[in-house]
Amino acid sequence: MRENEDMASIVRLFSRAPVSRAGGDRLYHAVMRSEAAAVKQYLSELPDERRAIISAVRDTILRHLPRGYEETMSYGMIGYVVPHTLYPSGYHCNPELPLPYAHLASQKNHRALYLMCIYADEGHAAWFRQAWLTAGKRLDMGKSCVRFKKLEDVPLDVVGQAVARVPVEDFVTFYEKQTRRR
Repeated sequence: MRENEDMASIVRLFSRAPVSRAGGDRLYHAVMRSEAAAVKQYLSELPDERRAIISAVRDTILRHLPRGYEETMSYGMIGYVVPHTLYPSGYHCNPELPLPYAHLASQKNHRALYLMCIYADEGHAAWFRQAWLTAGKRLDMGKSCVRFKKLEDVPLDVVGQAVARVPVEDFVTFYEKQTRRR
C-alpha cells in the first residue's frame, strides 16, 4: 500500500490534480488541471514546447475574439467568457461563474480547444468541420473539444474565424434559447 500512496503523491505533485485509480492498484489517471490564478502563471507552468503551442493558439484567439468576451482562468485552463458585467446570470450550471465561450488547455496527452459556439450551434459546427478539413488538417473532435498535439495540426486561420464568427450578443441570445428548452 505504501508504494501506491507514494505513486499517488508523485502524480498529484506533477498534475496538480486529484488522482483516481481505475481497474487495479497500479493504474492511475491524472487530469491536467492547473491551479494557476492568472493566464501568465498558467503559461509559465507549461513545458517550453507546450507553452509555444498554447501561446500561438491563444494569440490567434485574442486577435480574433469579438469585443465583450474576456480572457480568464476557468476550470483550471485558459477561458474566454462572457463576463458577469455583460451577462449577470452567469453559467446555468454554476451561476457564480461567467458564461463560457471557449477554453484552451494543455492536457496530459494532447492540447485542447473547447468551443462552446460549436457545441451550441450545429450550423456553426458543420462550417467548422468543413473549414478545418478544407485546410488539409486531420480533425480530432468531440462535441466541442478539438484535440491536437502539434501546432502544425492546427489551421490557425480557421480557429480565428471560428472565434470571430459569434459576437457576444448572438452567443448570449442563442445560449438563452437553448437553456429555456430544458
